[in-house]
Amino acid sequence: MIRVVVVDDEALVRSGFGLILGAAHDIEVVATATGGDALDTVREHRPDVVLLDIRMPDVDGLTVLAQLRALPASPAVAMLTTFDTDEYVLTALHSGAAGFLLKDTEPDQLAQLVRTLAAGGVVMSPKASRSLLRTHPAAGPAAVDEEAARVKRLSDRERDVLVLLAQGLSNADIGTRLHLGTGTVKDHVSAILTKLRVTGRVQAALLAQRAGLLDAGQEGR
Repeated sequence: MIRVVVVDDEALVRSGFGLILGAAHDIEVVATATGGDALDTVREHRPDVVLLDIRMPDVDGLTVLAQLRALPASPAVAMLTTFDTDEYVLTALHSGAAGFLLKDTEPDQLAQLVRTLAAGGVVMSPKASRSLLRTHPAAGPAAVDEEAARVKRLSDRERDVLVLLAQGLSNADIGTRLHLGTGTVKDHVSAILTKLRVTGRVQAALLAQRAGLLDAGQEGR
């Protein structure tokens, strides 16, 4: 079972997510909490995944994210937002969030997104990620050229892995798609993060989007 904690200041959101995810055979919402109770709740229940509201009145979601990331066995944390242009999202991604999704995500998609998070994949709402790229593009022509140079350092296989990583696939799923062992995929991911000079899968995914790799991947299908 995938153990989930939902952190949100609105009781309706907490109960709604609990009901939706609780209907999945392989997911258990072990607890819900407000921001102020989030750290203690996660320590007590040790979930695999935390869905964390990015804006809460009692404790800022970014503060809670930092607390959760500092735990010895940190869960995968995806940020919840009602805004498709939330300026806090980029900060959250650079602070170690495993992704973000809008609170109006279709119920039938939510369970699969949680499974992706639990498997080590990246979750980014398509609508929100497009808005993020529009509102937080690379700093300028020099930054674009510098990012392009980093992407060119990747081998063809590493580029294939990056495209699938940016689509939210876990290492195991990437391995299945490319007929590689999970350990080999893990090695490729480590090399990709080093060559791109990013600290996590989400930052790599955003860079791949800015570089147009996802568009190229779609055209190739």
